[in-house]
Amino acid sequence: MLLKPTIVLAFLALAELIEAGHAPKRPHYEPTPLQPYKAFPTSSPRRKTCFVKPGKKGGDDASKILRAFKKCNNGGTVVLDQEYTICTQLDLRFLKHVDIALTGTVKFCDDVERWLPRTFQFPFQDGSSWWLFGGEDINLYGAGTGTIDGNGQAWYDAHAADSTVKRPLLFVTDGWKGGSITGLKLRQSPNWHNLIANSSDILISDIDIFSRSTSKNFAKNLDGWDTYRSDNIVIQNSYIDHDDDCVSFKPNSTNIIVQGLFCNSSHGISVGSLGQYPGVFDNIENLYIYNISMSNATDGARLKVWPGADVQKPEGWIGGGGEGRVRNVTYERFFNDNNDGAIKIDQCYGAVSAAECEADPSKVILTDILFKDFWGTVSKKNDPVVGSLICSSEDSCDNIRAENVTVTPPSGKDAKWACRNMDEELLDLNGVGCVDA
Repeated sequence: MLLKPTIVLAFLALAELIEAGHAPKRPHYEPTPLQPYKAFPTSSPRRKTCFVKPGKKGGDDASKILRAFKKCNNGGTVVLDQEYTICTQLDLRFLKHVDIALTGTVKFCDDVERWLPRTFQFPFQDGSSWWLFGGEDINLYGAGTGTIDGNGQAWYDAHAADSTVKRPLLFVTDGWKGGSITGLKLRQSPNWHNLIANSSDILISDIDIFSRSTSKNFAKNLDGWDTYRSDNIVIQNSYIDHDDDCVSFKPNSTNIIVQGLFCNSSHGISVGSLGQYPGVFDNIENLYIYNISMSNATDGARLKVWPGADVQKPEGWIGGGGEGRVRNVTYERFFNDNNDGAIKIDQCYGAVSAAECEADPSKVILTDILFKDFWGTVSKKNDPVVGSLICSSEDSCDNIRAENVTVTPPSGKDAKWACRNMDEELLDLNGVGCVDA
């Protein structure tokens, strides 16, 4: 809604956006120890401040927040230091040279029926969200107290009753160019916690993620971060306790560093899934995953790629036949604690049988992949098998290497690795090494 330039409305706007000379200072974070593939741009000074005053408790504060961003765009700081509720979609992809001091709490209405027709839609993997952030030179910081709460329980229960319910992603960047996201708590996401899409040159640091269902209905698909069509991102020094991938590199993710993460109860740090859509070429290049602690996960390091055709799959799985390339991916210093598998390469993702996958090998080629310095003990689920490296054909994988991998099964037996179409001379795996998958 556009504000009319009357004295009364101007006075009300000033009451809601309290101009002040000071705001919580932007914290200084640096990528460490690994540096980004390209130097990050520096942020310009901020010279104006907008404090957002929330309305009635439980009411919709979306319009107040939107006005603050418009008022403090181009060189200001928006301060969200109280408790706010959002019940209306917010398109914040116009931001330039803005800081966001979110030291309070932002919650989203838990009215599922209200939200369903009012979210932004994404064609990729049928995603949706209630707010979008994008623009140039944006710094969002929570100083360790700022919280974004998705009221996920209502969505977990609704999805259990009707699997067609589209659960929103908690936080989405769409065209965010330069800046940082730091010091936030993300709670009870209905779906993925973060989608970093069409974005570049972002430092993400010191994020605390936790989501759990309190009913019999599981909280599903709660990825920590998904990157998509994004370049030169660093994700570091964060704690993630949830369901599904800790980090997932979706198509066209390039020049990304992930370091210093503690992940619990996840599906690992995953490349993919890739090759899901026929006629689409997926590119992944230059990923470095360093100094990771992974506990109680299905897998530690994982690459998941669809077969080369739309073969028979379990109910609800749709995909296969796309093309692509994964090149220059390194996982280094990776501690495993009670994960079902330490390493998993799966070029038959979603296929019912190995025979079908071999008949239609993946069109996504994996090359120059390194697993270095892996240790710890896996769960008893597949004992004594501690991981699997499966390529769909001899031609679909090249230069897959492992160095100093010493992961053990809990039984104390010699570790075994399920392998198919691998060059075993490049694999420094402990125990008996590769066995036929």
